[in-house]
Amino acid sequence: MAPLQNARVLFNAIPADYPIPGETTVYDTSQTMDVENVSLNGGILIKVLLLSVDPYLRGRLRAAEIESYMPAFTLGQPLHSHGIGVVLRSEFPGVEAGTHVFGILLHQEYMIVASLESASAPGVAIANLEVIERNPRLDWSVYLGAAGMPGQTAFMGWWEYSEAKKVAFISTGAGSVGALVIQIAKQDGLKVIASAGTEEKVKFMKELGADVAFNYKSTDVRTVLAKEGPIDIFWDNVGGDTLDAAMEFANNHARFIECGQISGYNHGFQPMKNPGLIFGKCLHIHGFLLGYLRHKHLTAFSTEVMPKLISGELKYREDITRGLDKVGDVILAVQKGENTGKAIVRVADE
Repeated sequence: MAPLQNARVLFNAIPADYPIPGETTVYDTSQTMDVENVSLNGGILIKVLLLSVDPYLRGRLRAAEIESYMPAFTLGQPLHSHGIGVVLRSEFPGVEAGTHVFGILLHQEYMIVASLESASAPGVAIANLEVIERNPRLDWSVYLGAAGMPGQTAFMGWWEYSEAKKVAFISTGAGSVGALVIQIAKQDGLKVIASAGTEEKVKFMKELGADVAFNYKSTDVRTVLAKEGPIDIFWDNVGGDTLDAAMEFANNHARFIECGQISGYNHGFQPMKNPGLIFGKCLHIHGFLLGYLRHKHLTAFSTEVMPKLISGELKYREDITRGLDKVGDVILAVQKGENTGKAIVRVADE
């Protein structure tokens, strides 16, 4: 067999605000790989099937010298994110061709890793991969969404910090994380207020069980919270003025679960308008990253969430785009809130 194209998506330029497809990231088809004969050096050859596109990727499209909780992508090198691939060839004991793996994968069609414990490529560090088996009632894509990092973020963050009371306000309630938080909060017996940016998403949040769902672009958040609050829990995915409003209409001792602040990813973060409310209302503000909770709550996620996903009790939506060349477009769509459900790029079929 002749060498196959091994297209890649490269980090090409640091964006000033929104990432620009074809400029911030570029689709490169200059490389090939002889998948039948390329040396594996004891490792495995993976065909990339699915890639997750999440809001946090925007934070990695920055200059390397700017510190953050995750390293910057390397200019001139492929992006990488959570993904699912299938092993085409293996020299690693116990891993056979046809095995599926989950973890951080390069945004390219084929990749070689030294083993499932560690892998590397020029200029990037690739996190551990793990063998994954699919429940026949779930598509592989679900393991990048409701059964994967977003679902685990929702469940584990809620379990760790919510101490459920009466009223919860969930921003980005139609997203891959927020949608599951709505359902978990309802299962805990809370009144749920949820916001999103389109009428279609408002309808979806109501289908998930939200008691009050509104479009923040056409309805003032303070008007809603004044009528439906005060709130005991705020699940924050957006920050900015929505966070300020939540603080204004929070009960004493309310709990703020800081999962993300997408309003600041492209145009900079705005300071809190009234930080004195933190001590004035004795607010509990918890920022978290999934990596610090996963070891603690993974078993509970497997027993509490997975059966409900398999049975259909817990609902989710996916927004799947076909083609590695569309990664840049999907990154931009996620930043602008144009996706409906978990954003995934299908690189290839098996």
